[in-house]
Amino acid sequence: QVQLVESGGGLVQAGGSLRLSCAASGRTFSSYAMAWFRQAPGKEREFVAVISWRGGSTYYADSMKGRFTISRDNAKNTVYLQMNSLKPEDTAVYYCAATNLYSTSSFEYDYWGQGTQVTVSS
Repeated sequence: QVQLVESGGGLVQAGGSLRLSCAASGRTFSSYAMAWFRQAPGKEREFVAVISWRGGSTYYADSMKGRFTISRDNAKNTVYLQMNSLKPEDTAVYYCAATNLYSTSSFEYDYWGQGTQVTVSS
């Protein structure tokens, strides 16, 4: 079993940057693909980015390409989301999630963190 704890959210002005972290418990972190999802008020949970088990493959939602970067450090059991050029529409609760698959679908993810709030002011 994996427990996930996100951190790094906060309030930032449009055009600014934030780096989210997700710390995982357990010895098998490197056997999981990791992803970030987000959910804005009144909207469905949305895929943001996914990274493969060793970090060799990444994939982003179209609206995040070129602005967000997902990375992982298996020695630290941590996955990161660097967010640049933030926009007010990026405001949401951001969740990290773990799965044995490499997927963009939230239904494929078995483990979830509690989420961290990101608010981008205009």
